[in-house]
Amino acid sequence: MDKKDYQQCVSELDRILDVKINFDIVKRTLTIQKKELSFYFIDGYVKDDIIERIMQFLMGTTIKMDQLKTVEQFSAQLIPYVEVEINEEIEAMVQAILSGTIVLLVEGFSQGILIDARTYPTRGMQEPEDDRVLRGSRDGFVETLVFNTALIRRRIRDPRLRMEYTSVGTRSKTDIVLCYMDGIVKPEMLDSIKKQLADVKVEALTMAQESLAEALVPGKWYSPFPKVRYTERPDTASSNVLEGKIIVIIDNSPSVMILPTYFFDFVQEAQDYYLPPLTGTYLRIIRIGVFIVTLLASPIWYYFNMNPSLTPAFLRFTLIGNVHNIPVIIQLLMLEFGIDALKLASLNTPSSLSSSFSIIGALILGDFAVEAGWFAPEVILYMAFVALANFTQPSYELGYGIKFMRVMLLILIAILPKWGLWIGLVIMGWILYHSKTISKESYLYPLIPFCWRDFKMLFRRRKLKSHASLKSIHK
Repeated sequence: MDKKDYQQCVSELDRILDVKINFDIVKRTLTIQKKELSFYFIDGYVKDDIIERIMQFLMGTTIKMDQLKTVEQFSAQLIPYVEVEINEEIEAMVQAILSGTIVLLVEGFSQGILIDARTYPTRGMQEPEDDRVLRGSRDGFVETLVFNTALIRRRIRDPRLRMEYTSVGTRSKTDIVLCYMDGIVKPEMLDSIKKQLADVKVEALTMAQESLAEALVPGKWYSPFPKVRYTERPDTASSNVLEGKIIVIIDNSPSVMILPTYFFDFVQEAQDYYLPPLTGTYLRIIRIGVFIVTLLASPIWYYFNMNPSLTPAFLRFTLIGNVHNIPVIIQLLMLEFGIDALKLASLNTPSSLSSSFSIIGALILGDFAVEAGWFAPEVILYMAFVALANFTQPSYELGYGIKFMRVMLLILIAILPKWGLWIGLVIMGWILYHSKTISKESYLYPLIPFCWRDFKMLFRRRKLKSHASLKSIHK
């Protein structure tokens, strides 16, 4: 290798990275033993003490650099660091620099030495806000990829645990890791997800996991139900890996994707497993019951008010008079949309004012609205229950999926008082039946296709069994 090859590499990197304009891309040139060395790295991504020690070692070495004939020999004898790689592709060097890796070019060699001494700005691993537990671990995923993989490795110390790396985005080059358990995951499902990732052609994953989910699962517009489940809890992610699922970890996102996702997966929570089996089963049954009531409470009440003759005797007290300033369907829809408006407003409310905002919102939608003649008390009651019941499950996407189905039922009942409820339920069942997971399986498993062993686990929390018991179950 001659000096010309080295200068060509330096010129290419200077041109592509535009080091004269980009203040945060640092080029540091040293001359040691009459050899020129060029370091490239991004300020803020590199551990300063490590690069200083490497430079200090190089400047104080007694090894004759002229005697090192290959870049491999140079790296082995003069780069005292653990994670070192040799690469001769300019594109690979550029991507490594932009990812935070140090690239060292040495006069006389055309290859670059990649030193992975990067560190990313990150926040503390505190417990996620949306998925809290009374007992259990208080750590949560953060925006740094290697920290998230370490949190899973800490819980699963099995050599069969795989962390397979890839990148997506022609411009963003976003780092993505597929986490799965070899020997437990279905090979055909793993191959399918890998193929879909390879086929993703986007410039950048601007919205991290949501952008990837939309690229991987091009859902049908008429189905509002989520095809991807997210979690910020390492313990939840680890348990799903051990069940044979695939975790997709995306750099810059504190949420990981759980694939494949079935509709009934949303009835499970980490809280169920940090309490005794009886208590966990009870909470799961309550969650399923509230989930059903959230969907059907206001439509069934409105259906009986539209069809008083069909109302059972024990429910006649729920009927309201026919004289209203505003039709009941308009009241229900106004509250459905008004609750979302309050949610949006609360997101922009400073935390110090959030409690005051909640009190004011409750007053406006409560006594004042009733006294002004805008809403009937019964409408306020049922919609308040629905709004509170949405918080019994942590999936924001599923909450809106149920909301859209509830609004559809209300509108159909208003249009067809006698048949609207049943037509709406049939439409919802049709949408669920024809929905598929990312692995092209039925979205309603274990109900369709029916599997009794897995179906009963939806309603009760399984007790932890010994290793011998698990062997007998698998046999």
